Amino acid sequence: MKFGPIAIADAQGCVLAHSIKLPDGTLKKGLLLGEPELQRLAAAGIDHITGARLEADDVPEDAAALQVARALGGAEVEIGNAGTGRVNLYARSAGLMVLDVARIHATNAVDEGLTVATLQPDSPVEQGQMLATVKIIPYAVPQSAVAQVLQSLRGEAPEDVGRRALRVAAWRNLPVGLVMTRTPQTAESMLNKMREAVAGRLAPLGASLVAEHIVPHDDEAIAQALQDLTRHAAAPRLLLISGIAATVDRRDVVPLSIVRSGGRVLHAGMPVDPGNLLVLGELPATTTPHPVIGIPTCARSPKLNGFDFVLRRLAAGEPVTAADIMAMGVGGLLTEIDTRPMPRETRRRG
Repeated sequence: MKFGPIAIADAQGCVLAHSIKLPDGTLKKGLLLGEPELQRLAAAGIDHITGARLEADDVPEDAAALQVARALGGAEVEIGNAGTGRVNLYARSAGLMVLDVARIHATNAVDEGLTVATLQPDSPVEQGQMLATVKIIPYAVPQSAVAQVLQSLRGEAPEDVGRRALRVAAWRNLPVGLVMTRTPQTAESMLNKMREAVAGRLAPLGASLVAEHIVPHDDEAIAQALQDLTRHAAAPRLLLISGIAATVDRRDVVPLSIVRSGGRVLHAGMPVDPGNLLVLGELPATTTPHPVIGIPTCARSPKLNGFDFVLRRLAAGEPVTAADIMAMGVGGLLTEIDTRPMPRETRRRG
């Protein structure tokens, strides 16, 4: 693409770079100049404009943006119309926005004139919410750059084949079972607070609490409750354990109860604060294993914490592995929860 000052006599077929006010109206930027527009410019005494002339290997901005958007958007993603070099992508349904960050970075590294901006990975989204925007900065980009971007979006790993870099995993109406533990000194209000906090998290995700057990804070009692929940008539697919005491080791009560019930602990702890003391495990089942989450005690607060990161993925039918949890540290420093026993101190400069 050639860009710069162009004499009116040579400007037919060029794209007007900047809007120009004329006595009989305005010629807007991005306009493809034809003979009528050139006559109006000449009549206004204008002999040069700033514009762009596309070359044979250029892809016009709208066409380029649409190609990239179609290669980017996968399941449950609606592609908007192209205009001024921009195409927006929207969620067809409520769910979790799943993003391949590496492929987005690779796309934005190809050409400065071709850009993709998205929401944060694993963002919960509503139906119709904007997920991403593709914007072509100049009025055209080279075909070679578009081809390279499309290749970047396709990915190089075998698991990328057929899977787009951006998709929405819809909420799955997940039935959930909850085990809460108590001691003789535990106030009913504390149990109610956790129950309400859990229910408040589940509702926006299309999930629901279908069964509950309250047992002593003892690994054998919790293990029995977990086994009972797997046989419950409502068949919860996700099991939650809210221990009255925080889990501080893999051999502590909550992780030990998962093992005693016939399951295994996948990961203990996470690089998200609040939420460090989460436990992730699973129990065997006839089809796929039942995920089990040992909820950190900070989840009694409705504020965002590490439990939400894991819960959202499971509610959308997305697997959560130990590697997934270990990758949550960047962006994992969240807003403090004031009710924690040892809240962070704010360092003030003297």
